[in-house]
Amino acid sequence: MNSPLLLVVEDDTAVSNLIGTTLKMENYRFHTASTGRQSIVEAISQKPDIVLLDLGLPDIDGIEIIKKIRSWSKMPIIVVSARSDDKDKIEALDNGADDYITKPFSVEELLARIRAALRRASYMASEKAQNPVFINGNLKIDYAAGCVYVSNIEMHLTPMEYKLLCLLAGNVGKVLTYTYITNSIWGNAWDNNVASLRVFMATLRKKIEKDAAAPQYIQTHIGIGYRMIKID
Repeated sequence: MNSPLLLVVEDDTAVSNLIGTTLKMENYRFHTASTGRQSIVEAISQKPDIVLLDLGLPDIDGIEIIKKIRSWSKMPIIVVSARSDDKDKIEALDNGADDYITKPFSVEELLARIRAALRRASYMASEKAQNPVFINGNLKIDYAAGCVYVSNIEMHLTPMEYKLLCLLAGNVGKVLTYTYITNSIWGNAWDNNVASLRVFMATLRKKIEKDAAAPQYIQTHIGIGYRMIKID
Protein backbone atom coordinates (compact mmCIF):
# COMPACT_ATOMS: atom_id res chain seq x y z
CA MET A 1 0.00 0.00 0.00
CA ASN A 2 1.38 3.39 -1.00
CA SER A 3 2.04 6.02 1.65
CA PRO A 4 -0.14 9.17 1.57
CA LEU A 5 0.62 11.66 -1.20
CA LEU A 6 0.91 15.34 -0.28
CA LEU A 7 1.03 18.43 -2.47
CA VAL A 8 3.25 21.19 -1.05
CA VAL A 9 2.29 24.60 -2.46
CA GLU A 10 4.97 27.07 -1.36
CA ASP A 11 6.95 29.73 -3.23
CA ASP A 12 9.61 30.16 -0.54
CA THR A 13 12.33 27.68 -1.47
CA ALA A 14 13.68 27.38 2.09
CA VAL A 15 10.24 26.59 3.54
CA SER A 16 9.45 24.21 0.69
CA ASN A 17 12.72 22.37 1.25
CA LEU A 18 12.09 22.16 5.00
CA ILE A 19 8.64 20.68 4.48
CA GLY A 20 9.91 18.33 1.80
CA THR A 21 12.72 17.05 4.00
CA THR A 22 10.28 16.54 6.88
CA LEU A 23 7.86 14.59 4.70
CA LYS A 24 10.65 12.48 3.22
CA MET A 25 11.89 11.54 6.71
CA GLU A 26 8.37 10.34 7.57
CA ASN A 27 8.14 8.35 4.32
CA TYR A 28 5.37 10.49 2.85
CA ARG A 29 5.26 10.90 -0.92
CA PHE A 30 4.94 14.49 -2.12
CA HIS A 31 4.89 16.85 -5.08
CA THR A 32 5.70 20.56 -4.95
CA ALA A 33 4.29 23.64 -6.66
CA SER A 34 5.50 27.22 -6.36
CA THR A 35 2.60 29.01 -8.06
CA GLY A 36 -1.16 28.91 -7.83
CA ARG A 37 -1.62 27.80 -11.42
CA GLN A 38 0.86 24.97 -11.00
CA SER A 39 -0.87 23.89 -7.78
CA ILE A 40 -4.23 23.56 -9.51
CA VAL A 41 -2.71 21.44 -12.29
CA GLU A 42 -0.97 19.22 -9.72
CA ALA A 43 -4.12 18.88 -7.58
CA ILE A 44 -6.16 17.79 -10.61
CA SER A 45 -3.57 15.43 -12.08
CA GLN A 46 -2.10 13.91 -8.91
CA LYS A 47 -5.21 13.89 -6.64
CA PRO A 48 -3.14 14.20 -3.45
CA ASP A 49 -4.36 13.00 -0.07
CA ILE A 50 -3.55 16.40 1.49
CA VAL A 51 -2.63 19.85 0.17
CA LEU A 52 -0.25 22.01 2.23
CA LEU A 53 -1.01 25.51 0.97
CA ASP A 54 0.74 28.84 1.40
CA LEU A 55 -1.62 31.79 0.92
CA GLY A 56 0.92 34.32 -0.35
CA LEU A 57 1.59 32.93 -3.81
CA PRO A 58 3.03 35.10 -6.60
CA ASP A 59 0.17 34.70 -9.08
CA ILE A 60 -3.06 33.66 -7.32
CA ASP A 61 -4.03 34.27 -3.71
CA GLY A 62 -4.29 31.07 -1.69
CA ILE A 63 -7.93 31.74 -0.78
CA GLU A 64 -8.80 31.52 -4.48
CA ILE A 65 -6.91 28.22 -4.70
CA ILE A 66 -9.03 26.85 -1.84
CA LYS A 67 -12.21 27.94 -3.62
CA LYS A 68 -11.11 26.37 -6.90
CA ILE A 69 -10.20 23.04 -5.30
CA ARG A 70 -13.43 22.99 -3.29
CA SER A 71 -15.44 23.42 -6.47
CA TRP A 72 -14.54 19.83 -7.43
CA SER A 73 -12.86 18.08 -4.50
CA LYS A 74 -13.05 17.59 -0.73
CA MET A 75 -9.34 16.70 -0.39
CA PRO A 76 -7.97 17.99 2.94
CA ILE A 77 -6.27 21.40 2.73
CA ILE A 78 -3.92 22.58 5.48
CA VAL A 79 -2.96 26.24 5.15
CA VAL A 80 0.64 27.06 6.13
CA SER A 81 0.86 30.84 6.11
CA ALA A 82 2.57 33.87 7.63
CA ARG A 83 -0.85 35.56 7.89
CA SER A 84 -1.70 35.37 11.58
CA ASP A 85 -4.83 37.54 11.90
CA ASP A 86 -7.97 35.72 13.00
CA LYS A 87 -9.88 37.14 10.02
CA ASP A 88 -7.43 35.48 7.63
CA LYS A 89 -7.76 32.16 9.43
CA ILE A 90 -11.56 32.33 9.48
CA GLU A 91 -11.70 33.31 5.81
CA ALA A 92 -9.52 30.35 4.84
CA LEU A 93 -11.45 27.89 7.03
CA ASP A 94 -14.83 29.22 5.94
CA ASN A 95 -13.88 28.78 2.28
CA GLY A 96 -12.96 25.15 2.81
CA ALA A 97 -9.53 24.83 4.42
CA ASP A 98 -9.39 22.01 6.96
CA ASP A 99 -6.68 23.47 9.17
CA TYR A 100 -4.43 26.53 9.52
CA ILE A 101 -0.81 26.74 10.72
CA THR A 102 1.03 30.05 11.06
CA LYS A 103 4.68 30.51 10.20
CA PRO A 104 7.10 29.97 11.81
CA PHE A 105 5.95 26.47 12.74
CA SER A 106 7.49 23.38 14.30
CA VAL A 107 7.82 20.30 12.11
CA GLU A 108 6.34 18.23 14.95
CA GLU A 109 3.18 20.35 14.88
CA LEU A 110 2.99 20.11 11.09
CA LEU A 111 3.24 16.32 11.22
CA ALA A 112 0.59 16.15 13.95
CA ARG A 113 -1.78 18.23 11.80
CA ILE A 114 -1.13 15.96 8.81
CA ARG A 115 -1.87 12.84 10.87
CA ALA A 116 -5.07 14.42 12.19
CA ALA A 117 -6.22 15.34 8.67
CA LEU A 118 -5.56 11.81 7.43
CA ARG A 119 -7.54 10.34 10.34
CA ARG A 120 -10.50 12.65 9.68
CA ALA A 121 -10.49 11.85 5.96
CA SER A 122 -10.37 8.12 6.68
CA TYR A 123 -13.20 8.36 9.21
CA MET A 124 -15.41 10.41 6.89
CA ALA A 125 -14.82 8.00 3.99
CA SER A 126 -15.71 5.04 6.21
CA GLU A 127 -18.86 6.71 7.51
CA LYS A 128 -20.05 7.61 4.03
CA ALA A 129 -19.45 4.07 2.77
CA GLN A 130 -21.40 2.51 5.65
CA ASN A 131 -24.18 5.10 5.89
CA PRO A 132 -24.54 7.08 2.63
CA VAL A 133 -27.57 9.01 3.95
CA PHE A 134 -28.24 10.38 7.45
CA ILE A 135 -31.82 11.20 8.44
CA ASN A 136 -32.91 12.79 11.72
CA GLY A 137 -36.43 14.19 11.72
CA ASN A 138 -36.66 16.57 8.77
CA LEU A 139 -32.87 16.83 8.53
CA LYS A 140 -31.18 14.78 5.80
CA ILE A 141 -27.49 14.58 4.91
CA ASP A 142 -26.61 12.94 1.60
CA TYR A 143 -22.92 12.15 2.16
CA ALA A 144 -22.33 10.93 -1.39
CA ALA A 145 -23.62 14.17 -2.89
CA GLY A 146 -22.37 16.38 -0.05
CA CYS A 147 -25.83 17.93 0.26
CA VAL A 148 -28.00 18.83 3.26
CA TYR A 149 -31.77 19.10 3.23
CA VAL A 150 -34.32 20.33 5.77
CA SER A 151 -37.92 19.41 4.97
CA ASN A 152 -36.71 18.42 1.46
CA ILE A 153 -35.29 21.91 0.86
CA GLU A 154 -31.56 22.02 0.12
CA MET A 155 -29.51 24.11 2.54
CA HIS A 156 -26.44 25.83 1.14
CA LEU A 157 -23.77 25.28 3.80
CA THR A 158 -20.18 26.44 3.77
CA PRO A 159 -17.55 23.66 3.87
CA MET A 160 -16.91 24.35 7.57
CA GLU A 161 -20.62 24.28 8.45
CA TYR A 162 -20.96 20.98 6.58
CA LYS A 163 -18.03 19.43 8.46
CA LEU A 164 -19.46 20.47 11.82
CA LEU A 165 -22.89 19.10 10.94
CA CYS A 166 -21.42 15.77 9.77
CA LEU A 167 -19.36 15.47 12.94
CA LEU A 168 -22.43 16.03 15.12
CA ALA A 169 -24.53 13.67 12.99
CA GLY A 170 -21.88 10.97 13.29
CA ASN A 171 -22.20 11.22 17.08
CA VAL A 172 -25.95 11.81 17.35
CA GLY A 173 -27.16 11.84 20.95
CA LYS A 174 -23.66 12.37 22.36
CA VAL A 175 -22.36 15.57 23.93
CA LEU A 176 -19.20 16.60 22.09
CA THR A 177 -16.89 18.86 24.05
CA TYR A 178 -15.35 22.00 22.56
CA THR A 179 -11.97 20.25 22.73
CA TYR A 180 -13.23 17.16 20.91
CA ILE A 181 -14.88 19.22 18.16
CA THR A 182 -11.95 21.57 17.57
CA ASN A 183 -9.49 18.66 17.63
CA SER A 184 -11.66 16.79 15.11
CA ILE A 185 -12.12 19.77 12.80
CA TRP A 186 -8.83 21.66 13.14
CA GLY A 187 -6.50 19.19 14.83
CA ASN A 188 -6.09 21.32 17.96
CA ALA A 189 -8.07 23.02 20.74
CA TRP A 190 -6.67 26.52 20.72
CA ASP A 191 -8.81 29.31 22.21
CA ASN A 192 -9.19 31.10 18.88
CA ASN A 193 -10.54 27.89 17.33
CA VAL A 194 -13.15 27.64 20.09
CA ALA A 195 -14.17 31.23 19.32
CA SER A 196 -14.38 30.37 15.61
CA LEU A 197 -16.42 27.26 16.45
CA ARG A 198 -19.09 29.39 18.16
CA VAL A 199 -19.33 31.64 15.09
CA PHE A 200 -19.67 28.72 12.67
CA MET A 201 -22.19 26.97 14.91
CA ALA A 202 -24.33 30.12 15.04
CA THR A 203 -24.42 30.42 11.24
CA LEU A 204 -25.14 26.69 10.89
CA ARG A 205 -28.11 26.96 13.25
CA LYS A 206 -29.56 29.87 11.32
CA LYS A 207 -29.68 27.65 8.24
CA ILE A 208 -31.02 24.38 9.65
CA GLU A 209 -33.15 25.46 12.61
CA LYS A 210 -36.63 26.97 12.35
CA ASP A 211 -35.81 29.05 15.43
CA ALA A 212 -32.12 29.41 16.20
CA ALA A 213 -33.02 30.64 19.70
CA ALA A 214 -34.90 27.39 20.38
CA PRO A 215 -32.87 24.81 18.41
CA GLN A 216 -34.42 21.50 17.45
CA TYR A 217 -31.31 19.73 16.19
CA ILE A 218 -28.20 21.18 17.86
CA GLN A 219 -28.26 21.62 21.62
CA THR A 220 -25.73 23.75 23.50
CA HIS A 221 -24.29 22.44 26.75
CA ILE A 222 -22.96 25.66 28.25
CA GLY A 223 -19.28 25.48 29.12
CA ILE A 224 -19.01 21.95 27.69
CA GLY A 225 -19.94 21.70 24.01
CA TYR A 226 -22.76 20.67 21.64
CA ARG A 227 -25.02 17.69 20.98
CA MET A 228 -27.05 16.57 17.98
CA ILE A 229 -30.49 15.72 19.38
CA LYS A 230 -31.96 12.41 18.20
CA ILE A 231 -35.46 13.00 16.85
CA ASP A 232 -37.74 9.96 16.92
